[in-house]
Amino acid sequence: QVQLVESGGGLVQAGGSLRLSCAGSGRDVSVNAMAWYRQAPGKQRELVAFITSGGTANYADFVKGRFTISRDNAKNTVYLRMNSLKAEDTAVYYCNVLPNWVSWGQGTQVTVSS
Repeated sequence: QVQLVESGGGLVQAGGSLRLSCAGSGRDVSVNAMAWYRQAPGKQRELVAFITSGGTANYADFVKGRFTISRDNAKNTVYLRMNSLKAEDTAVYYCNVLPNWVSWGQGTQVTVSS
């Protein structure tokens, strides 16, 4: 069973940038599509972006042009580069395997101050 560990979150001012990492262990996830999700207080978890095993990226409209998802299969790791951050990007960010989720990690908190 794969385990996922998210990191890289923090407190940043609006307009700033962060890079999140999602490290997989337990098995090779390079054959899977991988996704980033986020959950803001009082809201449902929502899909932010996903990347196929071949490296094709897809984004939610609300992050297009600002976020970039990428992967390093040699490191079994997926990244989310977040630029031009807004206060509404404040959330806990999680990664998971597609199409069949595995156990959720603890997530990483991103707080954007306006």
